[in-house]
Amino acid sequence: MSRTDILKSASQSAETPAATVERTLRSPLAGLPVSARTRSLIEWLVVVVAVYVLITAVSGIGSGFKMAVGEQAGELFQFAANPFVGLVIGILATVLTQSSSTTTAITVGMVAGGLPIEIAIPILLGANIGTTVTSTLVSLGMARDKEVFRRAFGAASVHDMYNLLSVLIFLPLELMFGILQHTSDWLAAQTGGSDGGPVAAVFAAIGAGVTAFTEPGVNALQWAVSPLPDVWAGVVLILLGVVLILAVINLIGKLLKVLLVGRAEKVFHTAIGRGPMSGILSGTLITVMVQSSSTTTSLAVPLVGSGKFSVKQIFPFTVGANIGTTLTALIAAFAFTGVEGQAALQAAFVHVLYNLFCAMVIFGIPFLRPIPVAAALWLARIGAENKLFVVAWVLGVFLVVPGLLLLATVLL
Repeated sequence: MSRTDILKSASQSAETPAATVERTLRSPLAGLPVSARTRSLIEWLVVVVAVYVLITAVSGIGSGFKMAVGEQAGELFQFAANPFVGLVIGILATVLTQSSSTTTAITVGMVAGGLPIEIAIPILLGANIGTTVTSTLVSLGMARDKEVFRRAFGAASVHDMYNLLSVLIFLPLELMFGILQHTSDWLAAQTGGSDGGPVAAVFAAIGAGVTAFTEPGVNALQWAVSPLPDVWAGVVLILLGVVLILAVINLIGKLLKVLLVGRAEKVFHTAIGRGPMSGILSGTLITVMVQSSSTTTSLAVPLVGSGKFSVKQIFPFTVGANIGTTLTALIAAFAFTGVEGQAALQAAFVHVLYNLFCAMVIFGIPFLRPIPVAAALWLARIGAENKLFVVAWVLGVFLVVPGLLLLATVLL
């Protein structure tokens, strides 16, 4: 679903979500002259092929990164050693690609290629913030009705506030104690290291199987750039990998939305309002199903705008969306084996652990839990009174402030 489709869907909040989605979703393979059942089978096959291409592309990025920078990755990315720069890179990359899955998959590939995990961690944290811009844009489709917009913008903003609060808590903790780095390192050693026991053996077997399966594709990419000098071949390979990841994640998202959005709707309506744990689990499940946290959170915005649910009720759902989107990084990590595979797994586990820790801490500590909802409702009240404030918020948080911080760091 394109951003335009989502905005159209959001602006018709009076309709049932299922009816709206059915009217705006269209399969990329809708033009095939086959029966609906055959088309559905073909769509599933295309999803499988797209996952293959995704893993191949991530592996290509890892190979290209090593070819381009060799052992100098730490020195090359020294400018990003400042964690705030890494955070900004994660925000901007996700805003520009409109996909946190793309940012995390690319980061996993770069870590496997030699990017230090200390630099990668803030980038992965920033991806969580950048992905919230889509649901905010969805709420703007309801700006004509002040009350509807206030509720919808509150629903979108609760995702912003939760992710901002998460970074405010965990980035300082990471800088002081290295919680994510150490726990992910231990977990990667248990699952990807040579002394990790049966679990590591299972992960190693999966990784070896995936690598053997995707090796022809990776070899084809490397052959395509082989006439170039190593550095340029590496750069081109990275660019090819990024383009392929963008394309296939977009394709997978569109196809899974067409194939599973009806089931996702049922999960949503069954779980919302039945307590925080039910909301978190449903948000996780739906995001795994449609492979897009932006779609998951955008699904909730029109429902809150129409008054069917409150911001407080859908808050756990958006938390689950953060957890569900970590699957892409785990899939990407299986593109590598050996030392590279362990590094890739560590990066993927950082993303998983961060989102799990955030959910446990913010929902587990009573005085923290109301903060994102209260902040979102406050922001929504101001935004409903002054639409220019909303524009300033979106541009400032997602583009202007991160861009200025990055520019200042590079220049200074």
